[in-house]
Amino acid sequence: MATVIVPAHNEASVIEECLNSIVNQDGIDHIIVPCNGCTDNTVEIVKSKFPNVVCLDIEKPSKTNALNLGEAKAKELGISYPIFYIDADTQLSENCISHITQALENSDTQLAAPTPIIDTRQSSWLVQTYYRVWTQLPYIKEGVIATCSFIVTKKGRQRFNVFADVIGDDGFIRCHFKNKEIANIKGAEIYITAPRDIFSLIKIKTRARLGNMELIARKKCPIQEAKSYGNVMKSRIFSKEFIPTSIYILIALIIRVRANKQFKNLNNYQWEKDTSSR
Repeated sequence: MATVIVPAHNEASVIEECLNSIVNQDGIDHIIVPCNGCTDNTVEIVKSKFPNVVCLDIEKPSKTNALNLGEAKAKELGISYPIFYIDADTQLSENCISHITQALENSDTQLAAPTPIIDTRQSSWLVQTYYRVWTQLPYIKEGVIATCSFIVTKKGRQRFNVFADVIGDDGFIRCHFKNKEIANIKGAEIYITAPRDIFSLIKIKTRARLGNMELIARKKCPIQEAKSYGNVMKSRIFSKEFIPTSIYILIALIIRVRANKQFKNLNNYQWEKDTSSR
């Protein structure tokens, strides 16, 4: 049996679809939705339409704080493992929970995720081109990255005390596991809607990069394994994939420049969120 935690900040437009993909699945003890700093009717939707879901109405708008309070509530109720941390703007495939729980039994995998299915049908050509290259990078295929969500075993959850107050919660947890301990689980899928426009894509990718920079600067990343994809880029740039690869590199450069600029004023960082896909 599993515990599911779905942090939500102003997710009124997507929270119902997310929870509908979870509530009727087998193998769940508790579903907890820590709504944090919501100024829309996310809380009302959860409480009125999902009476069997535990809804927390938290004043502070912080995802990591919401995760910590969600876990604290799970412990009160009798926490069960693995723990599924699911983003509110995603949906799970049928039988995803039980399939992953079973896959993790007697496995060396301690940090897992469903296989991501990124929907770019409503996205601009530039966004589609970026994801076409990005999803083929070796370190993306290693697992957990690109899923927006993650699952941790009981043994894996002992790697850290609480979620640190950082921008990148997924980066924080991934930093506690070696690549060989991480995997996307085949046969279980998570559906993610890509940003519609390039500006929204750049915002969320800047946030991800900035989050990783913060983790390293604050020494919150105990395990760091090299991500090598330079040779992959070289081979692609001198192939028929020249145009999409060049576009990807240009967008990645813009993201890097923005993240470096924001890092210099990290204390005043304002959370950047994709609203185009909602």
